[in-house]
Amino acid sequence: MVTGAAGMLGREVVVRLVADGHSVRAYDRVAATDQADEAHEVIVGDLRDETHLAGALGGVDAVVHAAALPSPLSDTEHRVFTNNVESAYHVLDAAGRSGIGRIVNVSSLSAIGLAWARRPVSPESVPVTEAHQYVGEDVYGLSKYVGELIAATVSRRWGTTVVSLRFPFLGTGERLRHHLARVHADPGADAATLWGWLDTRDAAGAVAAALTRPLHGHVLINVAAPDTTALVPTAELLRRYHPATRIDAPLDGFEVPFSTRRSRELLGFTPVHAWRTTKGTT
Repeated sequence: MVTGAAGMLGREVVVRLVADGHSVRAYDRVAATDQADEAHEVIVGDLRDETHLAGALGGVDAVVHAAALPSPLSDTEHRVFTNNVESAYHVLDAAGRSGIGRIVNVSSLSAIGLAWARRPVSPESVPVTEAHQYVGEDVYGLSKYVGELIAATVSRRWGTTVVSLRFPFLGTGERLRHHLARVHADPGADAATLWGWLDTRDAAGAVAAALTRPLHGHVLINVAAPDTTALVPTAELLRRYHPATRIDAPLDGFEVPFSTRRSRELLGFTPVHAWRTTKGTT
């Protein structure tokens, strides 16, 4: 079952999983007009309705939880936080309680707390690993951080494997082109997110890998493209916008300042879509 299946990432995940030969149950508060052509089954409901959710999980072998309000600007702060946290708890706990053996929790690199900060915040060190402490103040980043705590708790409580994937900005096509144009005009516009990005189709590929790799417990993984969104070398960007950040390893050229070692080693994942080498998007 894929939650948030009508959303930007959810729809790509459904398409990818069906292409990989999985039977997919798409779950969302609304049904996309063409969703019935992509998924084997479509369920419309609210993830905060525990009774409805329990029924929707029947016969499911794995869950991808991609549903969320995607930024602190999506609604009031209270609604963003409560929606994201309640839905994560209900989905993950119900799946674990039902004996479902694998859950992929779509998290965000915003869970570190940099992306939506109202005051300038820099990472302690780069490359930023999964062990970086939470330094946030916004409700969206907090909701995703709490979602990871829920994932770890569910894994311990029910013995299920939960893989939390921390994604950066996701986009393809026009959405990505618009984002790149903004960053190229002003690299500072992406300083809070450390110029990270990932094609939405690659994000779906990472989800597919996280469903099948031999992992155990709660596993937290950064997933990002190997390069940045910027036309300025990464070392120069860091000197300009994050001068107090400690650099623990050389960042050559346009290398992204997030550690993606775990995504390579644990997921066997390498992005295949690029913008820089094609002077556009693929």
